[in-house]
Amino acid sequence: PFQQTTTTTTSSSSIMVFGKKKQPVKCAVNGFGRIGRLCFKYAWDDVDLEIVHVNDLCSCESAAYLVQYDSVHGTWEKKVEAADDGKSFTVDGKVVSFSQEKDFTKIDFAAMGVQMVMECTGKFLKVATLQPYFDQCGIQQVVVSAPVKEAGALNVVLGCNNHLLKSGDEPKKLVTNASCTTNCLAPVVKVIQENFGIVHGCITTIHDVTGTQTLVDMPNTKKSDLRRARSGMVNLCPTSTGSATAIVEIYPELKGKLNGLAVRVPLLNASLTDCVFEVKKSVTVEEVNAALEKASKEGPLKGILGYETKPLVSTDYTNDTRSSIVDALSTQVIDGTLIKIYAWYDNEAGYSKRMAELCNIVANMNITKSEPAFKYE
Repeated sequence: PFQQTTTTTTSSSSIMVFGKKKQPVKCAVNGFGRIGRLCFKYAWDDVDLEIVHVNDLCSCESAAYLVQYDSVHGTWEKKVEAADDGKSFTVDGKVVSFSQEKDFTKIDFAAMGVQMVMECTGKFLKVATLQPYFDQCGIQQVVVSAPVKEAGALNVVLGCNNHLLKSGDEPKKLVTNASCTTNCLAPVVKVIQENFGIVHGCITTIHDVTGTQTLVDMPNTKKSDLRRARSGMVNLCPTSTGSATAIVEIYPELKGKLNGLAVRVPLLNASLTDCVFEVKKSVTVEEVNAALEKASKEGPLKGILGYETKPLVSTDYTNDTRSSIVDALSTQVIDGTLIKIYAWYDNEAGYSKRMAELCNIVANMNITKSEPAFKYE
């Protein structure tokens, strides 16, 4: 079954902070696809957050069914039931209202008291298209489940650059959780850059199929890449990934020094990033692995970066909520300065867990003005 990760044992609707009752931040999820549903489940038992509304173009019946049952991550232990009128569903008896609006400005967030939106549609990736949340809907905080590569949005990889949430005088109202592959790559880059210095590098992510591919050969209306119009079930499909170039959002000093590609493979879950770096000093496999192992056990990457010495395979990482797990047996060093590292990741569970944690952090920092439950420092 889907394993719920909680940060508290209390189930009350409010908690005590400095002797005063703190109400949870009311949240809505816009976009109830793979990431939206997983983020919903990881955030559900967070006492700092209260999810009161979901918006998606699917039916309420489909939303309730798919959040309960998952072919990859298992059955959620909560009981989810759709209302007969299609306007809400319940999770263990607690009502979550539901809408089917393509234009999110038509949702009456104010009437529901919604303060924060988990934006998981994958459709709104520009500051201008997200601004109506603040200007028209009265939302105080938006967290996006994809990178927004423009000034005015902060792309966050927890454990790597979340200190920027505290920078400046104004709260960061628009933040993103970057991408799943960036969340896998950035912790590895952090360790190698800080310990050995990166001259340049390239990555290949061996990535599972996603909803942007087709089940059988047919025109693909979601992506212009013709190879994604070929069946994702029988093909290895070379395609693009923005994860390596997006690293400059996290580490500006590496601009122009990293790039990469993806190969989509006919598997449903658990991906692998092949990282190759030319570094500034001569190193050994033992030194590289020692630095990675140390970072996995202490400091800001503890709980985010994993280090594995067993000969595991992709299915062993299903429902692993770490962002990146180094396959220590595969580390190589060629001619002293060329490093090759394999890093596993559950591209759905790890990413969604980080997003739920990021929601907790910004809700506490920017709305309730209290200490977050998660700290990667």
